Amino acid sequence: MIVLGSNSEVAQAFVEECLAKGERFPTVYLLSSHPETTAKFAAHIQVKFLQNSEIIPLDLMKTIHYKTLENIDSDVLFCATGYLGLSTEDGLYDNENTERIIGVNYAKLVPVLNFFAKKMESKRTGTMMVLSSVAGERGRQSNFIYGSAKAGLTAYLSGLRNYMFDKKVRVMTVKPGFMDTKMTEGLPSNPALTASPKKAAQIIYKAFKSQKNVVYVLPIWAIVMLIIRNIPEFIFKKLKL
Repeated sequence: MIVLGSNSEVAQAFVEECLAKGERFPTVYLLSSHPETTAKFAAHIQVKFLQNSEIIPLDLMKTIHYKTLENIDSDVLFCATGYLGLSTEDGLYDNENTERIIGVNYAKLVPVLNFFAKKMESKRTGTMMVLSSVAGERGRQSNFIYGSAKAGLTAYLSGLRNYMFDKKVRVMTVKPGFMDTKMTEGLPSNPALTASPKKAAQIIYKAFKSQKNVVYVLPIWAIVMLIIRNIPEFIFKKLKL
């Protein structure tokens, strides 16, 4: 398994869910911008599941040397790479914040996904699971830079899924709503709309096994976003969302 964003609680919970269900991989490749932190998780799955892993340093905001990724190969890829950044109020005109949000969530991520997609296409097998966000379904004033990057990622995954269909490669778009993770720590949340990393991993694993194309981590978000998408613009622009 190839794991992008391997320090994400959801990514680690998904790896554990797979291993707990009896899945085993020749190697779990843990791609990380903070390999020293990832080492703790690598040791954990080695002890608990006897699962071999390899940590691969990868910082999307630095130059990526693709030759260092050439020997990485698997039929399963899970991507939880993401960066929320500052809210609109705090960071709209902070160019460094904007560049990082767009880079990590879309511009720098897509070439890496393409790199591994090409490997799967050449073998005519594989599954790519990528976390996007419900924030990409409509621009809301509170975080529309982040939302725009996720909207781009969602569109990319839709096109890649269509392109890969007759090449026998599956592409699954995962749309978490609010999740209880480090990235959202300190933000207000509604328990009915919030999933734990473990719960999210269980839902994503079931969707993986049932070959879903798009999955909302909590089904209620499909209803919430249906409503938000259909609010007339003359009303929506007045809302403080």
